[in-house]
Amino acid sequence: MIEVEIPGWHGLALEHLILDLNGTAAVDGELVPCLAERLAILSAHLVLHLATADTHGQAAEAAQRLGAHLARVEGRHEASQKHALVERLGAASVAAIGNGANDAQMLSVAALGIAILGPEGLAMETLRAADLVVGRVEDALDLLIYPRRLVATLRR
Repeated sequence: MIEVEIPGWHGLALEHLILDLNGTAAVDGELVPCLAERLAILSAHLVLHLATADTHGQAAEAAQRLGAHLARVEGRHEASQKHALVERLGAASVAAIGNGANDAQMLSVAALGIAILGPEGLAMETLRAADLVVGRVEDALDLLIYPRRLVATLRR
C-alpha cells in the first residue's frame, strides 16, 4: 500500500495500479524502456494491472514481463469496462494511468488519475478527467515511488 496525505485535497491509500497498455505503457506495441524496473519497485506496494484491448496482440507477454494482471477490454466498450475495473477493485484504492479517450472514465473514478502526454498524444476528455498530467509514464510511476512529489503538485 502507498499512503500519502495531501493537504487541502485528500489522503490516498493506494492498493492497485491500473496502467493502460497502448499509448501509455507501450508505444507502437513496444514496452517503454525502464518500465519493468519501476514496476518491480511498485509491485512491493501495489497490485499491478494492465488494461487493454490488445491492439498489437502482445498484452499477455507484456503482462507476464511486468508481473501484472491482464485486464482485457472489448472494443467499443473499452471505456466502460475500464471504469468497471476501477469500481471492482475499489476506486478509493486505485491509481490509474492512461492517455486515450477510453481511459477518461477510469481516471475520473480512480482515487488518483494520471494522464500521460506522450508520443501518441493525450485525448482532451482524458486530460479533463485526470488529477495531474505528466509527459512520460516513467514520470507517473516516479510520482508513486516518491509520493511526496504528489504532495508538492496536488496540495491546495
